[in-house]
Formats: sequence, C-alpha cells, structure tokens
Amino acid sequence: MPTAAHPRMPTLFIPHGAGPCFFMDWHPPDAWDRTAAFLRAIPDSLPAPPTAIVLVTAHWLAPQPSLGSAAQPGLLFDYHGFPPHTYALTYPAPGAPALAERAATLLAAAGFMPRLDDERGYDHGCFIPLKVAFPAADVPVLQLSLLASLDAAEHLRLGRALAPLRDEGVLIIGSGMSYHHMRGYGDPRSTPVAAEFDRWLGQTVALPPTERQARLADWARASGPAGRLCHPPRAEEHLLPLHVAAGAAGDGVGRCVFTDRVMAVDISAFRFD
Repeated sequence: MPTAAHPRMPTLFIPHGAGPCFFMDWHPPDAWDRTAAFLRAIPDSLPAPPTAIVLVTAHWLAPQPSLGSAAQPGLLFDYHGFPPHTYALTYPAPGAPALAERAATLLAAAGFMPRLDDERGYDHGCFIPLKVAFPAADVPVLQLSLLASLDAAEHLRLGRALAPLRDEGVLIIGSGMSYHHMRGYGDPRSTPVAAEFDRWLGQTVALPPTERQARLADWARASGPAGRLCHPPRAEEHLLPLHVAAGAAGDGVGRCVFTDRVMAVDISAFRFD
C-alpha cells in the first residue's frame, strides 16, 4: 500500500527519440524540442521524487526477463553513424542491485525465470531520455529487458508482476516509440497511418483496465492494418514497453499525456495513475 513516505507512483510510456537526437543538431532544428520539453517536465509531474527508476528498454531482448544489476553501469552506445561527440556522452546514475533482486523475486513469483546481469550498461533507450528527464543522474536506475518472444500478453503479465514496486516509490518507465517503422519516418505517406494508430492507442489506454489489457494483448489485430504498418512483424519491440507500463498500472487510469508529429509521424507518451 502507498504510504506518506512513498505515495503510489504512476507508470509511464515515453518516446526515447532517434539515437542521441536531443544532444545533436537535427533538421529541422526544432524537431525534437517538444519531446525534450515533455521529458524535462516528468519529475515535476510526479507525486514525489522517485526512490528509483525501473526502465524497460526497447533495445534489450532476452529469452527471460533480464535485469541490470551492476552497482555503477556504464553506457552502451548502441547507435551508429552519429557525430563523434555523441559517443562521449555521460550518464553516471547509480545502478540498483538491491532493487534488481527485489524485482527478480517478484518476477519469479509470477512464473518467470529472471536473470541478473551485472555487466550490461545503460543502452540509449535508457540513458538518452533519462539524461533529459533526470539530468542530475542521482536517481538509481534498474534497466529491464523485453522478452525475445515479443508476446504482447506476456509483457502485460511482466508489468503486473512488478506493480508492487509502485508503492515503494519506484517509477516504472517503458521507453520506446509509439511509431517505429524505420522506412516510414520522413515519408508523408506514413502520416495518416501513424495518426490512425496513435488515435487507437490513445483510445485504448483510456479504456477500463480489463478492456484495455485485452485490446493491448491483441494489438496487432485489434488496431487494424495501421498497427502493423507502424510496427512491422517481429519489429514491435518499441511498442511493447507500453504493455509493461500498462500491466504495472493495474486498475489505474490511463491517458495520453503528450503527442507530437516528428519526421512526418505522430509519436505519443502515455501515463497510468
């Protein structure tokens, strides 16, 4: 149960942008300004400073849930072809080994076989948005993988297993992109498709929890053709962090809290309280 010391935290699904986009020149120059402003506003939107962050990253797939357990993770520059200075970025946020053990216990109780990984650093789906949202790097971060199965229902279940952490002051963030068809970015033909799927997502997260989870579990069919045009088969890893956030939300109310059109497509963020 939430306490005065640890009010219940929301869960979030955030867009992490394109590579190190917030820390380099882009064309047009203001392309990512609104997304950056949204990320910077996250701390003031919370009921209290988080004791830690569990971040589910689109850039880590594993057969079973893997949890970064290093005390001081390094950075994994898993992007390519960007300016040299973007490979010298820093984000010295401490890891959360004790929280990794706690989360592993919750996941094991739900029937998963979690794995602790004390070598993997923060990938760019983690350190890039957090460097914008929590620039002081003073909140411990636990990075969590997706499941290589890409099974939507299992990611909802993964989130449900982690829900108790919300009452311990832990902020659960799914980091991905609500649109992620690489060949579609910058193509005007993608604009109506992305807008249609974005509307479906906004409607879906705002539904009562049982209906919300059913639609998300069957997202590829329930969203019509637009869903798969935005997230091609076997490439939906940028959507599934939303499922973890929705699963961890339990009976919480969901809503779209940010939308912008970047590179001809709509991208959104969602919050569950």
